[in-house]
Amino acid sequence: VQLVESGGGLVQPGGSLKLSCLVSGFRFDDYVFGWFRQAPGKEREAVTCFSGNDGTTYAPDPRFTVRSDAAANTVYLQMKNLEPEDTAVYFCSAISYILVDLDESRCDGWNEAMAYWGKGTPVTVSS
Repeated sequence: VQLVESGGGLVQPGGSLKLSCLVSGFRFDDYVFGWFRQAPGKEREAVTCFSGNDGTTYAPDPRFTVRSDAAANTVYLQMKNLEPEDTAVYFCSAISYILVDLDESRCDGWNEAMAYWGKGTPVTVSS
């Protein structure tokens, strides 16, 4: 089981960035995929959650859009209108769909110890 993020980097305020998460080693539709981020000195927080089973998406910030390409085993995070406060390491994660309570308004029950994690990709928003 492996999750590999890519696409991070330096972007100016107001810019856009697209992150990719290459997934391997398990059935796409048995899992919920999440993008999380951790800024310096802060706890890791959820950005968006996406069901590989039925496409249910939790994406509270309209600047961030998640989509998947099951044929390519890849989950994407499209980010636009980025702000310096978005600077963080962004992580891709996967967890069995039976462990998460997911709908458009919530993504609850993400047990970090029960989930799979990538190593993260850094995003820096700065002029």
